Amino acid sequence: MPIPAPALDALAALLGARLSTSGADRELHAQSETFHRAPPPDAVAWPVSTDEVSRIAAICHAHRVPMIGWGTGTSLEGQALAPQGGLVIDLTKMDRVLEIRAEDMQVSVQPGCTREALNTELRATGLFFPVDPGANASLGGMAATRASGTTAVRYGTMRDNVLALEVVLADGQVIRTGTRAAKSSAGYDLTALFVGSEGTLGIITELTLRLHGQPEEVASAVCGFPTLEQAVECVTATIQSGIPMARIEFIDADVVRAFNHASGTQMHEGPHLMVEFHGAPASVKGDAESFGALAGEFGGTGFDWATTPEARAALWKMRHNAYRSCLALRPGATAVVTDVCVPMSHLPAAVAAAAEDIRTEGLLGPIVGHVGDGNFHAQILVMPGDEAELAAAKRVALRMAERAIAVGGTITGEHGVGIGKKPLMPAQHGAAIGVMAAVKRALDPEGVLNPGKLVPEAD
Repeated sequence: MPIPAPALDALAALLGARLSTSGADRELHAQSETFHRAPPPDAVAWPVSTDEVSRIAAICHAHRVPMIGWGTGTSLEGQALAPQGGLVIDLTKMDRVLEIRAEDMQVSVQPGCTREALNTELRATGLFFPVDPGANASLGGMAATRASGTTAVRYGTMRDNVLALEVVLADGQVIRTGTRAAKSSAGYDLTALFVGSEGTLGIITELTLRLHGQPEEVASAVCGFPTLEQAVECVTATIQSGIPMARIEFIDADVVRAFNHASGTQMHEGPHLMVEFHGAPASVKGDAESFGALAGEFGGTGFDWATTPEARAALWKMRHNAYRSCLALRPGATAVVTDVCVPMSHLPAAVAAAAEDIRTEGLLGPIVGHVGDGNFHAQILVMPGDEAELAAAKRVALRMAERAIAVGGTITGEHGVGIGKKPLMPAQHGAAIGVMAAVKRALDPEGVLNPGKLVPEAD
C-alpha cells in the first residue's frame, strides 16, 4: 500500500527537498550488491539529525508506514531493501565524527560516518578503528548487521567494539543504551540487543565506539599451498598454536585467478593465505617466523612479503576488491553470496565440503574467508534470469548452512540475515526464535521497522 497522502504531506513539511518520490531516487535505493531484489520504496528521506529521525518515525508509526534504514547499501542479504514498500531513511547526511576522546580510547560518531572517514579523522591521534568488513560501509550499518571482517581474529567484531548507542524506536522515542565506562552490571545489555538487529528494533542515530592503538610495526605476506585442505588446516594449527594473527585470510584458486586478472599480480593459481602481524618490531618478527615455520609443515611456499605501507595497502585493497574482481570472472553475472561460521576444529571439512558442492553442481563459486575465526564465504556466480543456476546456487548455500548448524556453527558469521537467510533462522535458533519475535512485537507492535527481515514471525 502506498504511503498515505497525510503522511507524505507531514514528511514533506518536515524535510522539504530532503524527501523524494522521484523514480531515480527510489530505484537507487532498490539496489542490492547481490541477486536479492525487491520493488523500490515509495519515498526516500535524508534526515540530518536525531530529532528529524524521531519525528519521521513518529509520522510513519502513526500511519503504519514501513521504515527501512539505509547506510551505504553494501549489505549482502537484502537488509536495506523495501519488499513491502514504505520509506527508506537514508542516513548518509548524518556522517559527522562527534567527539574523539583519545584518553579513553573512544569516539562518538553519527551512523552515516564510514569506517574509512573515521580512520582518516583519527590519524593524528595514534588510534584507529579496526573493524574492517572490506566495503567502506557506514558505521551505523556495520553495527546494525554486527559486522566483522579481516581483522576480527585479533580485534573482534562490532559486538566487541560498540560501547553505547543512541536509538530511535518505532514510535519516535529516543533512548540511549550503554555507557562510556569500560564495563557495567546495570540491567539488560540493550546495546548488544540493537547491535545485529538489522534495523528491525530501532534506527541507530549515534554510536560510541572503542578505539585501539595503531601498531608500532606491521608485516603482511601472501603464501601459497598445494591444496585447499592444507591451507585451511594450516589456519587451524596457527590459531591453536597461539600465534597472535592480526589477519589470516584464505583465498582459493578462483580468487587468485581473479586477482591476477584484476590487479596484474602473478600468483600461482592455487589456494593462498594472506596474513598480517601487528605489534612491536621484535614480536612481529618472531610471530612471522613462527607462522612461516608452521606454514612450511603444511606445504606453504612462496612467501611474498609486503614490507612498505604502500605494498600492504595494495595487498589488502586487492582483498577488499575480491567481490568485484570475482564478478569479472564471468562478465554479466550476479552472485549468490553466502557465509557461514563454524568451530575451528570443523573448518577444514566445512570448506572442503562447500568446494565439492560447488563443483558437483557445475558452478563457479570462488571461496574466501576470514578463516582465523572459522568464517568463510562462497560467491557463486549465476547469470541473471537463469533459474536453474540460481536454484543450484541456493542448494549449495543451504547445504553450507545446514552443515554449519550440525557442528554447532551459525548460518552467517557476518553477512547477517536480511531477506536471504530469514527462512533458516528457526533451524538455528529453535524455540528461541519465538523469544526474538516477542522482543520485536514489544518494541515494534505495528511492525513498521524494516518489515519482512530477520524474524519470521514478525511479518
